[in-house]
Parts: sequence; structure tokens; C-alpha cells
Amino acid sequence: MTEETPVAAETQESIAEALAKGKLKRVRRILRDLSAAETAELLEQLDEDQQQIVWDQIGDVEEPAILELLDPALAERLQVNSDDNQLEALLDSEDETDISPIAIVREALEAGRFKRALKVFALLHPSQAAGLLESLPPGERSSIWSRLDSARAGQILVHLREEVAASLALEMSDAELLEAARQLDLDDLVDLIQALPFGPGRQLLLSMDVKKRQQLADMLSYPEDSAGGLMNIDHISVRADVKVGSVLRYLRLLEDLPDHTDKLMVVDRENRYQGVLRLSRLVTSMADELVRDVMDAEFKPLDVLMSSQEVARQFEDLDMLSAAVVSEDGVLLGRITVDDVMDSIRDDSERAIMGMAGLDDEADMFAPILTSTRRRSVWLGCNLITAFLAASVIGQFQGALEQIVALAVLMPVVASMGGIAGSQTLTLVIRGLALGQVDTGNLRVLLGKELGIGTLNGVLWALLVAAVAIIWFGDLGIGWVIGLAILINLVCAVLAGLLIPLILRRFGIDPALAGSMVLMAVTDVVGFSSFLGLATLFLI
Repeated sequence: MTEETPVAAETQESIAEALAKGKLKRVRRILRDLSAAETAELLEQLDEDQQQIVWDQIGDVEEPAILELLDPALAERLQVNSDDNQLEALLDSEDETDISPIAIVREALEAGRFKRALKVFALLHPSQAAGLLESLPPGERSSIWSRLDSARAGQILVHLREEVAASLALEMSDAELLEAARQLDLDDLVDLIQALPFGPGRQLLLSMDVKKRQQLADMLSYPEDSAGGLMNIDHISVRADVKVGSVLRYLRLLEDLPDHTDKLMVVDRENRYQGVLRLSRLVTSMADELVRDVMDAEFKPLDVLMSSQEVARQFEDLDMLSAAVVSEDGVLLGRITVDDVMDSIRDDSERAIMGMAGLDDEADMFAPILTSTRRRSVWLGCNLITAFLAASVIGQFQGALEQIVALAVLMPVVASMGGIAGSQTLTLVIRGLALGQVDTGNLRVLLGKELGIGTLNGVLWALLVAAVAIIWFGDLGIGWVIGLAILINLVCAVLAGLLIPLILRRFGIDPALAGSMVLMAVTDVVGFSSFLGLATLFLI
């Protein structure tokens, strides 16, 4: 290496000062202005700890040229901390006792081995990388995010939950966000704009060229949970009056086909949907045949305003890989592919599961404590109201409880049995509503079936609990009172489990979000009032 120059000394001093203050972004800015030779010289002048930290700030693209100029022993030591083969073995292992990617990344960050952490993200699919990123606390998440290149960040961004995506996008400069967005398909770009706050989302939209901006504006005009919100415009369309040979020659001129292309869309001169030409049929047809003779005109398109749940049912029922999306007057607007539908199904499932606990499925698992507390307190407050309602019912029978202690002992049994029976029916009906299997056409039959189940279960468990109560307390009256109360509560519970989701949906409330809370209030009130009321009438 050449003798240290004043410029190198000044750079070394700036690097040392930035490292002492923990300003790694400043370190990276300084390194970007250095040549490979200058960087190699700088590394050899730093102490061992500084060398490793600075090396971790150097991008993968610049690595090879710098390594060639370094002392072999130093180059080998710097690379030891990011052994790709070792990481691949750890990540591919199916042994549950092996260290997890989360642990690998966190240990690497704690040790300041940023390159090792970044290698883990490089080895994962973008959706897996997004899940790993969401599993990290905010500080470590930001540390990784600031080191990802824009192209990789864009691929990961669309797989993140909305709250996490918005917070990380706001950490990027306008230039970085625009560069990341350029790597995305239009439907992914729409998802990103919808996840961002209004200001950055609008800025990103305005930064696009006129054609792409118009396409995005058109796609953003449709509801997020509709076919228009799911569709992409990356399809290939042909006219019915052209020959198969012409279509094949056209396809050969393309560099690549859009993902999940199993069929071409057939349109007329006004771009109105006519049917589909399956690739399997295309490649087995004679070159001089017309598209209209080999296309499938019976394949139905999806209306642009069709709900995402109905789209998912269509894909499931018909085993589709892709489907055309048309406007009200039949103009071809785009297509939906199976990967978009799978994402929609997963989102709906997570929303239902989280909704049952009153949580937002798009919320950040590591959101600030005050933010999470505020969100959950709303749900706890609603639950407290129902608890006080049940307590007020118990308060009406205070005298009976004071005279017969056994009532206080057995009272929770009645409410618990009703709660379980109601939850079973509630879950069944919510699932049926999601799959389109429950509506007014079969409601009467379903009601009769559930009431029959509730009555039979009520009789069975009423007899059993009554027998236990009689043996336990030696009182025949206590036995038949609790037995009759359980029968009443189980019948009312299955009735409530059936009607509550239907009523909530009629008022535009998600049954998965509020159904269990309302059901619990009904079963508690009916259970306590029936048990204590019967005891007051016949035992006191």
C-alpha cells in the first residue's frame, strides 16, 4: 500500500469520529465517495474493531474490487463473519433445534455484524424477508432497512403489513422510495400507495410518468376489496379474427410472458371481452386456424366491482389460475391471478382471527406500548360494559344468593355451557357467511337444525349436571333448577349464535369482530337470569 496521505488521514479521522458517535449512515456516505483503492487503504489503517464495522457498511457490489487490494489475511478475516454456505445450511435445516433466522439476525446485529444479518435477508424470498423484518423490534428493523438496497426494499415492502410498510417507507428518501417503486408491478404499487399516508402516497403517484400515473389512478379508483382492487393490467390480448400462427409469432417476439399466464384474452376492436385462448390449445392448434375457432367463448369474466370474497370463491370452485376483469359494458380492464387471490384469502383469514380478539390484522406487532394500549382498551371497554350487564343481572338476585350458597357455586356452570354451545354455532355461521353458504334461502332449515342440536344437547347435559348437583348438595330442587336453566341457556345460545352474525352483517359490522362479545353477553345474561330466576321462584 502507498504511504498514508493527508486526504486519507482526514478521511480516517472522519470515519473514526462517525464510528464513535454511532453515525453509520455518515460512514456509508463517506465510503461512497472513495475508490476501491482508497477504501482498501483506509481499512488497513483502522484498528480491528473499526475494520469490521466499516466493512459491514460496504455494499456487495464494491466488495470484490476491494478484496483484491487487501492483505489476504485481512480479507479472509473480514469475510469470515458472513459465510454464505454456513447461513444457507442453517436456514435450510429442518431440525427444529437449529437456530432460527430471527435469532441469527438479532445475534448478528448485537455483535455489529451487519453483513451477516443482510446475508440472511438476501437468502430469503421477499415474503419471508418481510415476515422476518416484522419479527424484529423497531430499532433493529430500522437498522436492517437502512442497509437494504432500493430494489430489494421494494420487493419486501409490498409483503409487509400496512402499518409496518408505511413506517419503513417514511424512513426512505423520496429518491429511494421512487427507486424501490420502479421495481414493482402495478398491482403491488397500488398496494404500496394505499398503505402509505396520504402525503407520501400522493408524492409517489405524482413521480410516475403520465401513462403509469393514469393506470394507477384507474386502479386506485376501485374499492380495495373488489375485483378491481385485486386486478393487474399485465395481460396479453388478441383479436378473434387473427390466425393462430400470427399469435405464436407475436408471442415469440416478446422477451417474457406475464407471470401466471395460462390463457390469452380475446377481444374485439373496441377491446370488449370475447373469451379466452388457452395456451394449451394454442400450441396444439394448426397455424392457419382462426382464434375464434379455438378459443373458449364460455369462460366467464369477473365484474370489476365483484367482492374479493366472491372472486376467491370463483377461483376455488372453477380451479382457475387467472381470470379476466371487465367493466359494466364488457370492456376488458385487466386480469386477476391466483397469487393475488391467495393473498386476499390469507388477509381475510388473518382479519377474521385477529378480529375475534378486537385487534387490527395490519397492526405492527412491535407498535409503541401507548398505541397498542389505546387500541386494546377500546375492546376491553366494550367487554366491560357487557360484564357489568351480567353483574347487574346477578345483583337482582342478591337475596337468593345469600340464602342458598350452592347457587353461587353452580352459577358459572350455566353461563359456561351456554357460551360454548353458542360459540360453536357462531363459528359455523361466520364461516358459512364467508363462503357464501348461508343466506335467506336456507336460513329456516339451518335454524331448525341448530335448535334441534341445542335442544338435544340441552336435555343431555341438563340431566347430567342435575344429577351431579343432586349428589353434590343433596338437594333435588337444586338439581332440576340448574338442569332446566342449562336447557334454556343452550337453546338460547344456539339461537343467538345463528342470529347475531346475520344481524351484525345487516348493520355493516364484521361478525368476526363483535360476534363473540355480543354472544358472551347474551349467554351470561340468559344463563344467570334463568338459573337465579328459577331458584327464586321455586326454592326460596
